[in-house]
Amino acid sequence: MQNARKVAPDDIFSALRAEAIAAPPSGIVEVFHYGRGRDGIIPLWVGEGDMPTPAFIQEAATRSFAAGETFYTNQRGLPELRETIAQYLARVYTLKSPLDGLYSPERFSVTIGGMHALQIALRLVAGAGDEAVVITPAWPNFRGALMVTGTGVTEVPLQFSGAGAGGQWDLDLDRLTDAITPRTRAIIVNSPSNPTGWTASPEELEAILALARRQGLWIIADEIYGRFFYNAGRAPSFRDLIDADDRIMFVQTFSKNWAMTGWRLGWLEAPSALGPIIENLVQYSTSGVPVPMQRAAITALEQGEAFVATQVARAKGNRDLLIEALAQTQQAHFAEPAGAFYFFCAFDTMLDTRTLAFRLVDDARVGVAPGTAFGAGGERFVRMCFARRRDDMVEASRRLSEWLTR
Repeated sequence: MQNARKVAPDDIFSALRAEAIAAPPSGIVEVFHYGRGRDGIIPLWVGEGDMPTPAFIQEAATRSFAAGETFYTNQRGLPELRETIAQYLARVYTLKSPLDGLYSPERFSVTIGGMHALQIALRLVAGAGDEAVVITPAWPNFRGALMVTGTGVTEVPLQFSGAGAGGQWDLDLDRLTDAITPRTRAIIVNSPSNPTGWTASPEELEAILALARRQGLWIIADEIYGRFFYNAGRAPSFRDLIDADDRIMFVQTFSKNWAMTGWRLGWLEAPSALGPIIENLVQYSTSGVPVPMQRAAITALEQGEAFVATQVARAKGNRDLLIEALAQTQQAHFAEPAGAFYFFCAFDTMLDTRTLAFRLVDDARVGVAPGTAFGAGGERFVRMCFARRRDDMVEASRRLSEWLTR
């Protein structure tokens, strides 16, 4: 028998798809790995809070397991969960006028987290040879998810102006318009924004929607942090402006509002007519979400309002703490985040932000995410997640202030 030919590494890579090889590594994960396990580190690098999932949500999953609900299920999600999602959104969001079917369960598909919802949305509208516009600085997964589909990415950075605590992020609508080409298929809008906290005004949302309507584009709306808004009960939303036939898909997750990051639960909202196609895409990716997880999701939506309110109040207090502490150093430049639970800040230092992130791990024992991970416009900044207990944020503020003023 002939010996099998030993395959050189170059031969292995030449047999792979270029999009897979080119998928960008996460600059956040790089720093996380560098600092993980360090004694006394305060980890503000990852986009999750430190509160575990509430017991009443966990118990709903436990009851489902005990009842033997461990079989295949509806690929788009349990009908009762999809109905509960519709009712939840109807409670939280108010439309400019009633629209038949806007909160129909047929608009919703349950997914394995918000990332799965995003991937399905992109598969529906873009692929090799197409382009999508991303408003940056932005969650790195937008770019990565587009690249693995072969879609070209056009970044339109928000403009940062001002100094000290008086900074401001602004969207240049003319620049956004100029970024559209005949190959553009979608605009990805994350508001409130990870990492900047920028929150689009109703006027900005209306202008983006008008642009998409004129050009026949899809909007992929990431409004995951819509409840973490510090000027009112919720952030402005495309739902305030939507017409029944608008080309908008919303990606959502249970991770942030209900402290369920590890559960990997989310949903995709899209026009009802797309339901059968989305069902096929779920079938060919995950074949559905485990029933006990969905039972927990129903309980989160029905009983979780007090927990959401507690989280938002806690985050606001930590945001205000960081604003006060870093403003006093006179070496920090930032815009007060109107939403989400991230502080995006530039320091008076000659270090690039990737090197700065490593230095803060070593010198201050504070873990941050480098702004270079978030695309164009983020190069000067670092991101800190402030969805943590108060004592941690007090100590992190003290350490950062001390490091800056040495």
